[in-house]
Amino acid sequence: MEAEKRNLTVFGPETDFDGELEYTDDLLITGKFHGNIKSKGALEIAKTAVCNVGKISVQSIVIFGTVIGNIEASERIEMCAGSKVCGDVTTARLRIAENVNFDGQVTMLDEIPAVDLFTVASKEYKQALVLKSDFIE
Repeated sequence: MEAEKRNLTVFGPETDFDGELEYTDDLLITGKFHGNIKSKGALEIAKTAVCNVGKISVQSIVIFGTVIGNIEASERIEMCAGSKVCGDVTTARLRIAENVNFDGQVTMLDEIPAVDLFTVASKEYKQALVLKSDFIE
């Protein structure tokens, strides 16, 4: 099988974007961004980047720079050493390194069971949703 090819778009250090941004693959911001971001792809905020957002909604985000505003990532959020995040975050997985300036609340999403909803009976799907800690051995 051929590996899935993804495009990477880079907003350079001279970029000062203001508005609504939607994209499908991956984005690297090294400049300034003001507005909202919505994507099913990945986002990286470089050390030189400053993002002042209402909301970022992406699959995953890695932050080296500054983000002011709320972040929602369906898979993961990673705040790297030296980054600054001021806003609430919602994600399934979160990693905060040492020396991160974070001011906000965290909401963790529940992982969805690896069950194909359309091929199993509803009783089986409900059973898959039961937490492992609820099983009696």
